[in-house]
Amino acid sequence: MDFKEKLSNKSIEVEQYLEKYIEKKDNLQFRIYDAMNYSVFAGGKRIRPVLLLSCYEVFDSSYLKAMPFACALEMIHTYSLIHDDLPSMDDDDYRRGKLSNHKKYGEATAILAGDALLNKAFELSIDESLKLNIDNSLILKALSIMSNASGTEGMIGGQVVDMFCEEKIVDQDTLRYMHKLKTGAIIKAAASIGAVLGNASQKEQKAIETYAENLGLAFQVRDDILDVIGNADKLGKPIGSDKENKKATYVSLIGLEESKLLEEKLIKEAIASLSIFENRAEFLKGLANFLLTREY
Repeated sequence: MDFKEKLSNKSIEVEQYLEKYIEKKDNLQFRIYDAMNYSVFAGGKRIRPVLLLSCYEVFDSSYLKAMPFACALEMIHTYSLIHDDLPSMDDDDYRRGKLSNHKKYGEATAILAGDALLNKAFELSIDESLKLNIDNSLILKALSIMSNASGTEGMIGGQVVDMFCEEKIVDQDTLRYMHKLKTGAIIKAAASIGAVLGNASQKEQKAIETYAENLGLAFQVRDDILDVIGNADKLGKPIGSDKENKKATYVSLIGLEESKLLEEKLIKEAIASLSIFENRAEFLKGLANFLLTREY
């Protein structure tokens, strides 16, 4: 089985569990379930849950014990996208080629759908992990990583920097700081939680986290590149929006060619950090190379 087939199979598996975990209900609050499902199943790449499962797989070939946390991270990621699109933030009418949540259901429902997904992530992680008899200390460690990554020193903090400190983003260090929080924190959390649940040693945990830090930044650099040279149909959004909105990006700061070189350097460093795992991390290496060439 080649890498793309394995990636597809894992993504499909995540999709099936998400459908199980966010079932629609025929009660008075049915609207919130509709709105949650609308954004969760709008066509995401499922990179974060696949990364979590694959990092766990380095230590245990049967990764279904990690599935609740994998799906929980995808819910947190989706909630952040719903809120990012709101008129008070990025004011985007479309997401992945479809109407954004607030355009489909209204602002109030979109806010509540995002809140519901964040809450559901923690409900799911705790309830399902207990059913799977995962050691309580590992559950607590994983919950701590997930909560910190999505909070003020993680994803939310990065969004604040993006919204209110844009005039200060004039160099690579500041831009890297913002993306380390906004995009990188959840990607690192995915890898770190996978390693924690897999009972990784301190050395192994560090190697996985180094991999994820480089991967997360490379992921963002790739996004910046695709906004210049990507295909709008594949991306599900207009090309050139970063320049039009005068957003600081790697391309705007160091140029397109230097951004490509930086992306390659980060992917090489990510892959190099996995050397201690030998052939146990082949899928993670493939994932890094896939992100280097992705078109969406």
